[in-house]
Formats: sequence, structure tokens, C-alpha cells
Amino acid sequence: MRKPLILVATFVLAALSFSSAWADKFSDTTHVFQQAGQSSTFFNNSYGYAVFPTIGKAGIGIGGAYGTGRVYQQSVHVGDISMTQVSLGFQLGAQGFSQIIFLQDKRAFDEFTGSNFEFGADAGVVVITAGAQAGVSTSGSSAGVSGGKHDANTAGEYYKGMAIFTVAKGGLMFDMKVSGQKFDYKAIH
Repeated sequence: MRKPLILVATFVLAALSFSSAWADKFSDTTHVFQQAGQSSTFFNNSYGYAVFPTIGKAGIGIGGAYGTGRVYQQSVHVGDISMTQVSLGFQLGAQGFSQIIFLQDKRAFDEFTGSNFEFGADAGVVVITAGAQAGVSTSGSSAGVSGGKHDANTAGEYYKGMAIFTVAKGGLMFDMKVSGQKFDYKAIH
């Protein structure tokens, strides 16, 4: 059981090391979501958001994912966050993706930045299919198809005060879920 987890950790570290320069990756990732169809409207009507420039995910039966990000409250960087995920079941492949989680109001923000927040099985994600030929979504959300990463068509809405969008960066992975994601938030002072 330890060997697959070591392989997942190796993949995640490799994926993170090939990401763009640290100083630019947060603004670059935010810009992609600002230009991606309906996800752009969430910047105007959310209390805050968490952005993850790169999350690496891999699995063969047992899988895992890891990524680091920043939390913004009313467009001001207020903390750093890490995400870990371990999953069991049918899964195969490796993938890197960017993720943004919009927090509708102060209640959702406080819940998300509270200690040990975890998404349940009912959390839905909209996969922005920029440059892809097909879309995938969970929990009733939908995704569209577009010609480029800056003009993707998406559909999404808040569910329990949160809306989640992802953009694939590379790789292929069966099973695109956010359930089981755990977050560790650290406020900056």
C-alpha cells in the first residue's frame, strides 16, 4: 500500500516542479478562470475564493492528489492553503489541473477556512473543457466545449455556498471528483 502512495507523491512533486514561476502562477491561473465563460461572473458575486494553480493527481486503484494555493477575501490575499486527497476505487492515470473554489458569502468563507474542511461526496465540480473535445461534470453540473482556454463555455452555480471549477493542464485520468479533498488553511498576518 505504501508503494502506490510513494508513486503518487513522486508524480505530484514532479508536476508541481514543472509549473510556471511562483510569482506569476496565481495571477495567471486567476486570469484563466476570469476569461473562462460563466466562471468569470463568480469573481463579481463571491465573498472570496481559493485558487490552486496546479493540483497533481494520480492513481492505479489507490490514488492521491496534492496542491497548494491562496485564499482571497474580497480580492485580498488573506491566507495560504493546501489540499490533499486520497481515494480508493476504480481509477487509472495521472493528471494535472488548476482549481478555483468560489465562496459565496462570509458563512461559506468561514466554514471553508475553518479547521480541517473537507468536501463531501455531494460536492460538484465544473470541468472547463478549454481546448478539449468533450466535457465531464459531477453532481448535475455541466461543462461546455470551446476552442481555447480563454473562451471556454461553462455552467455552474453555488451549492451550499461554494462553486468549484477546474481546468485540465495535462494528462488523462478516469474519475474526476472533489469528494475527499481535505484543506489546511493558514492565515497570513
